[in-house]
Amino acid sequence: MFIFGAMLATDAYQHLKTTSEGFFKDRGSKFYAHAIPCQNDIDAKAYIDQFRKDNPNACHVCFAWRFGEIEQQYKDRFSDDGEPSNSAGKPIFGQIQSFGLTNILIAVVRYYGGTNLGVGGLITAYKTASKSALEKAEIVTSFVTNSFELLFSYEDMGLVMNLLKKNDITQIKQEFEGSLAKLIIKVRQSKSEQFSKEMTQIHTVKFKLLI
Repeated sequence: MFIFGAMLATDAYQHLKTTSEGFFKDRGSKFYAHAIPCQNDIDAKAYIDQFRKDNPNACHVCFAWRFGEIEQQYKDRFSDDGEPSNSAGKPIFGQIQSFGLTNILIAVVRYYGGTNLGVGGLITAYKTASKSALEKAEIVTSFVTNSFELLFSYEDMGLVMNLLKKNDITQIKQEFEGSLAKLIIKVRQSKSEQFSKEMTQIHTVKFKLLI
């Protein structure tokens, strides 16, 4: 029997399916927003470096990101990249929060148009460019999962498979070890405790939660 820690209020999280782009222009300054599915800061920094290389005449590449599927473990960062404090990165990040997204990088490339926009104008520009990218994006919902290893005899194959089908559980790997079958599966976190209880009803099954 497994003992699970306190469950989240929800195990669902939203993220982008593919990259999307947005644009905003004010008094000659152009703001090109790129919203990108991204899992970590290493990949995010590589994207940002590439934007700088691809846009040598841009005056700023401001950005924000959020990584992680569990709210208490989010990794957040935003940067003004030389713009006045909190005039760029924070409004970009605000759109990530507003759309309820994670595992995302938004980078906004600015080309200066010859007229200063002021802090208020910059906040509006970076916010609007980021929002336009997210409004065009395809947003999908995924779930935090737990991985289990199941070991059982072939005679219980039907019982196990019926239980997996009933709970709409994804099989990751299947192996055969002599007279036993082994499955690696992923179970939605909110269903894991109930699944473990149901699995114990098949007395010959050995199963464990994988770290």
